[in-house]
Amino acid sequence: MFSILLAIIYLAFISLGLPDALLGSALHEITREFGIPVSFCGLLYMVISLSTITSTLMSEKLVRFFGTGRVTAFSVMLTAGALIGFSLTKSFYALCLLSIPYGFGAGAVDSALNNYVAIHYKGRHMNWLHCFWGIGAALGPYIMGSCIGMVDSWRRGYELVGMIQIFLSLVLLLTLPKWQGKDCDELSTKSDKRPRSIFKIKGVGVFMMLFFCYFAFESTAGLWASSFLLNCKGLNVEMAASLASLFYIGITLGRLLGGFISDLLGDAKMIRIGGMILLLGSVFLILPSKYLAVSLIGIFFLGVGGAPIFPCAMHLTPMIFGKENSSRIISLQMASAYLASTFIPYFFGVVAEYKGMEIYPFFLLAFIAVIVLIIRKTRSLCEANN
Repeated sequence: MFSILLAIIYLAFISLGLPDALLGSALHEITREFGIPVSFCGLLYMVISLSTITSTLMSEKLVRFFGTGRVTAFSVMLTAGALIGFSLTKSFYALCLLSIPYGFGAGAVDSALNNYVAIHYKGRHMNWLHCFWGIGAALGPYIMGSCIGMVDSWRRGYELVGMIQIFLSLVLLLTLPKWQGKDCDELSTKSDKRPRSIFKIKGVGVFMMLFFCYFAFESTAGLWASSFLLNCKGLNVEMAASLASLFYIGITLGRLLGGFISDLLGDAKMIRIGGMILLLGSVFLILPSKYLAVSLIGIFFLGVGGAPIFPCAMHLTPMIFGKENSSRIISLQMASAYLASTFIPYFFGVVAEYKGMEIYPFFLLAFIAVIVLIIRKTRSLCEANN
């Protein structure tokens, strides 16, 4: 029975990843059809992220009241409805409105599942589960690129992913009994600390900054990768949308391999290795080369380098700050992460309109440099509790 529950959680992580990269892959087609500036799609992303932040901060109360299983099933269903709405709407303003349930469906389930796994499973499962998120995130651009290439419709891409989400939500609903007696275990020990007191715990602020900078990097890299390949490397829309998935393929493979070695090396060392690979990937992306393969290798390495940072830092949270505090702290960490994905990609879109898409690798390098510095600062804190 327990293995069935674990399989359900793996399935839920695939559903979390599927919608994440769709908007970046459909940017060119959406802006062309609605006749809007590129930065407006950054606005859509911002609405999605603000909704996600709201539901993330509500996650502890939602899970305590409904249970992780019900929150997960309802969230996937909510996302599915928003995706189908995207495929049907004829108005950009309607897209903005639908972005609210689109984002709300992701936040609570993301925080709840991460806390559950961080407490109950070893580091390898945290890496593999986020690897499955990467499978979903990599499939999204591939589905969108195929739909644009075969039927010339970004709407069909949203429709297909929406149908997949509906199927996943039905599976989750049918397996709700498997969560009974388990779904609120992580909340069984209540923290006496008020929200403001949480920030007085050593390391909480630094970890929140790590999540902020990592998500600023990941969301910007993933959202604008296809536009970079389209505008700076001369690829057509279909090829750019499909090859942009190399970033998420890198994340997926990195977490797959990381699952085999994370328990051996430890979370802290995995995070440091990821930081070094990020720097290597940024060098490949910045190199002035006429060969497309160099840039593609850079995008892939950025995914591989980023792969262990999020799951390993998440897995460290209950070990460093205590299980009684982990649910609330993980909610805050996820909120800071989504805050970054709310504003930074939109900010990059505005900058790129004036400076050109050539600034993409340098913009990413700035955040990568900060991530590496934070990793060095948190090294003693991680190793002391790893």
